[in-house]
Amino acid sequence: MARYFRPIPLHDPAAVPGARVLADGWCRFTQVEVLSRDAVSRVVPVEAVPQDVLARLTAPRADICDVSLDAPRIMGILNLTPDSFSDGGRFNAPDAALRRVQEMLETGADMLDIGGESTRPGAVEVPAGEEIARTVPVIAALRAGGVTAPISIDTRKGVVAKAALAAGAGVVNDISGLHFDPGLAQVAADAGVPVILMHSEGVPETMQDDPRYDHVLLDVYDALEAAVTRAEAAGIPRHRIMVDPGIGFGKRDPHNLALLTRISLFHGLGCGVLLGVSRKGMIGRIADVDPPEARGAASAAVGLWALSQGIQMLRVHDIEVHRQMISLWSTASGAAPGAGL
Repeated sequence: MARYFRPIPLHDPAAVPGARVLADGWCRFTQVEVLSRDAVSRVVPVEAVPQDVLARLTAPRADICDVSLDAPRIMGILNLTPDSFSDGGRFNAPDAALRRVQEMLETGADMLDIGGESTRPGAVEVPAGEEIARTVPVIAALRAGGVTAPISIDTRKGVVAKAALAAGAGVVNDISGLHFDPGLAQVAADAGVPVILMHSEGVPETMQDDPRYDHVLLDVYDALEAAVTRAEAAGIPRHRIMVDPGIGFGKRDPHNLALLTRISLFHGLGCGVLLGVSRKGMIGRIADVDPPEARGAASAAVGLWALSQGIQMLRVHDIEVHRQMISLWSTASGAAPGAGL
């Protein structure tokens, strides 16, 4: 019977005897929740955790393109699409994109995520040539304009990733977890760049039709572990991999909430963890707020919960509201680099 070990994070300022530091970050833990598919969960002391599991839970996470993961980080979203759910068409021209990127960097983004294919529910696939035409000139223009911040290319396709990396991107963010185009892993491996592997079920066009899971938390964990294994087999070491549970991608609200509630489980993969919930439909339904542009504060509230669980990076639209949230929360809780935990 497979067992899964979820650290129960602590961030009280009091020194807790025997506490271990989670992923060399800002959370500690003295207990873990043991989960399985065939038994009721139980809580055990950290001393009961197998040494190989404990090593993954506590090991430092490597920098992603010189962005350290020992403090909460922000990935700013730049959609170069006509049909993304909240900002489609607003930043497609290189000059508009440059202005938006400068604004994001000035307000606190640590990394940029640029995509030329909408992956909202119901979206149809964009041909690779069109995706390249949308993204590569903008990436090149950003580099020519003096932007030095790390750029992630949000794509499922190896040929798009290769063109974007040649233009100046330094990270590959694949929503399919290397399922859509198996060749994408080799592109990233050959380039020696980090990858972000997200969990999704099916393709955007049909992923919300009837998503089903036996145990969504453990199913997603297993799928991400398999994605990491595929990446390693292609030559991408684990320290260059981040994972993303894929909120809203082939998941209904109960699935999303089950993942968020116990999101600290994903530290067991030994990788940095990224969370993208910004402005998503679940946010609007739970907070009863529309349009998507009005969901910044509600998105930051979910992000705050994720940070309390040790999640290292948030992928967001509203940089300033998240910067404020992180700044105040980090100051109050001591979640800062080298916080002395």
